Amino acid sequence: MGRVHAGIDRGVTVGYHSGMPQAPEDQVKALLAAGDQRGAATLALREHGPKVFGYLQVLLRDEADAADAFSVFAENLWRGLDGWRGEASLRTWAYKLAWNAALNLRDEAWRRRGRRFRPSEASKLADEIRTRTVVKVERQRAHLATLRAELSDEEQTLLVLRIDQSLPWEEIAEVLATPGARPDAAMLRKRFERLKERLAKLARERGLVE
Repeated sequence: MGRVHAGIDRGVTVGYHSGMPQAPEDQVKALLAAGDQRGAATLALREHGPKVFGYLQVLLRDEADAADAFSVFAENLWRGLDGWRGEASLRTWAYKLAWNAALNLRDEAWRRRGRRFRPSEASKLADEIRTRTVVKVERQRAHLATLRAELSDEEQTLLVLRIDQSLPWEEIAEVLATPGARPDAAMLRKRFERLKERLAKLARERGLVE
């Protein structure tokens, strides 16, 4: 069991077929089949943890609550992974655990019992993933702010209204309208797509994204 898990810790991909690496979900299954639940849980958390934490941040809208729910999620995944039979994908199963953790967090009885987390291996890994995710998101936001500053006022407005405020195109067209001239909503949509492509290209050229 130790040999298999050590491969995960070193970043070695397990389970090759004809020189092709397995997908993470298949690697998790292989580790479980080999009796290495610890290695399987570690891989599953590292693979899906960052996006699950982002989901909990959006859902709960409170950093402390999201952190608590993520710790519960990690503990439940760690303890229950051997019960995952593959009827649903690992990602779907992980989000189901996260959803249940969020619901439990909002339960007043749970709150009255207080936070019940121990410094277990799962919670330590959850804290590491959460911290790295927060740092990565903040770095991305800073990079995006730098790129946005290079855009025209109208381009920045287009991004803010569509991405940050989720305004429909007709309302954006109304905001950007000038006396005697109102931009076409379809034209704004196309302009928005070109703007996103331009920003993505700039980000790649400057090494801001992988």
